[in-house]
Amino acid sequence: MTSKNNWKGKSFLTWPDIESQVQILSDKIKKTGFEFDTIATVSRGGLVPARLVADNFDVKKILVDKKKIPGKTLFVDDIYDSGDTFKKILQIVDKPEKFLYATIIARKGTKYPKQLVYGTKTLGSEYVVFPWDKIEYARAHKPTKD
Repeated sequence: MTSKNNWKGKSFLTWPDIESQVQILSDKIKKTGFEFDTIATVSRGGLVPARLVADNFDVKKILVDKKKIPGKTLFVDDIYDSGDTFKKILQIVDKPEKFLYATIIARKGTKYPKQLVYGTKTLGSEYVVFPWDKIEYARAHKPTKD
């Protein structure tokens, strides 16, 4: 991973890191030859990456938090970690054989499905904090007063 802000098992990505990884991811998506006219995502982690990828492909339609995903859809998320989100999404895809799951980051050491394309892998098991997660992360890890 490109972030230089690794602290106690955490990796804090910057906007330049994200822009670089989205470009790498977009190039990898193009190399797959996968054709799509719609992007789908989940609002918590995938909304910002989906918008950035959509800009790279001039895609105007982004489906967010849908209960059904049509075929020929690219699904974009921020990180492939445990695979739980992928498994949930795969169950609501109309045509799993015409589906590609794209993430900026993939957890190193995890088994990847054939439908996955990612920008880069983590260096290890560090917790990844994206720029859009900083406030949430700070709130959750606020020091307690003794």
